[in-house]
Amino acid sequence: MKLIKQKMLIIKFTLLTAIFALSTFLGVKISRKYYSRVKELKQFQSALNIFEEKIKFTYEPIPDVFEEISQNVKGNIGDIFEKASENMKLMSAGVAWEKAIDESTTKLTKEDKEVLKGLAKMLGKTDLDGQVNEIRLTLKFLETKLQEAEIEKAKNEKMYRTLGATVGLALVIILV
Repeated sequence: MKLIKQKMLIIKFTLLTAIFALSTFLGVKISRKYYSRVKELKQFQSALNIFEEKIKFTYEPIPDVFEEISQNVKGNIGDIFEKASENMKLMSAGVAWEKAIDESTTKLTKEDKEVLKGLAKMLGKTDLDGQVNEIRLTLKFLETKLQEAEIEKAKNEKMYRTLGATVGLALVIILV
């Protein structure tokens, strides 16, 4: 009888530990989206700076520049540039860019994506100065979005991590 009670206690302890760990994991996972958004916005800024410099000084075609950016920028942002480069073989640069943004699996908000899609208006349609000005305008909007994302991250990241652990602990206490 004592052996059965010990086994039941071990099972209960294991389940309670699993509940706490799962709850904490979910809190951390939710909090990561804020970190990821900030990281992706910074990567976009870097990629667009490369794009601006490349078209100003090398006069390479946009698909080639995007292909090079996709090789230098890792993750989802590099994938967007790669997809846009591939799409440009089949459609105009602006449409290809918008399609790549729409099909992306980033942590960017709808507003972030709309800012990035704004680049499509002039992409490949104007002279060098027009495109450079459009890139700079997009970079300014991205800077604003990055500041918003940093504030949101500071406010919510720690809260969700703490909330996950607290909910897990509360469940454990209730079930004990």
